[in-house]
Amino acid sequence: MARALDLGTSFAATLARLGGGLSVGSIGHRPARPLELYEYENCPFCRKVRDALTMLDLEALIQPCPKGGTRFRRTVRERGGREQFPWLVDPNTSVEMYESADIVRYLYATYGAGNPPFSLSPDLLATASSYLASGFRPFAGIRVRASKAPEKPLELWSFEASPYCRLARETLSELELPYLLHNVAKGSPSRENFIARSGRMQVPFLFDPNTGRELFESADIVAYLNLTYAQAD
Repeated sequence: MARALDLGTSFAATLARLGGGLSVGSIGHRPARPLELYEYENCPFCRKVRDALTMLDLEALIQPCPKGGTRFRRTVRERGGREQFPWLVDPNTSVEMYESADIVRYLYATYGAGNPPFSLSPDLLATASSYLASGFRPFAGIRVRASKAPEKPLELWSFEASPYCRLARETLSELELPYLLHNVAKGSPSRENFIARSGRMQVPFLFDPNTGRELFESADIVAYLNLTYAQAD
């Protein structure tokens, strides 16, 4: 029953975003290094930035900052001046910035080939639909749970609109597990390399360099993350 409810509400969250984060649009210059995003799952403003990353086919090192988290929030406060999310760091241009609308415009100006799509603008509509998506899963991915920190970031092949990928990202967020996000949305030129890597086009796909484990299936990934990294409070 819990699994069915999770999937049902995750599908509803996807529908609320009006196609955001589903497919790749026009892309431009490719960065030499992955971007860095400090955020937490189910934050409506963070979601808009993840949508843009997906639609621009950009990789990013995700540093989860759930409420109550201690691993990465301090970095944002020390470097940016306040704990506000999302916070983007682009090591290719030395740009560091808050505000989802500004980040989306920056991403499209720097790595896109046109203006942000309808699902990301005007900003009022994009924010309202993102809040609606958050409302379907109001407690998932928001608050920290005690966990063991991995030595190396995990890797997740995903795309924002996938309801199955969302379940994996929520657990990564709650456990404050950093991960390299490989976006492979519909139309992504990265899909060919992903299929060569994994053997088939199915997401989410998790690789944990700390243990050597590779997993498909969101339920298996969630169970693995909880077993390997979650700790009792």
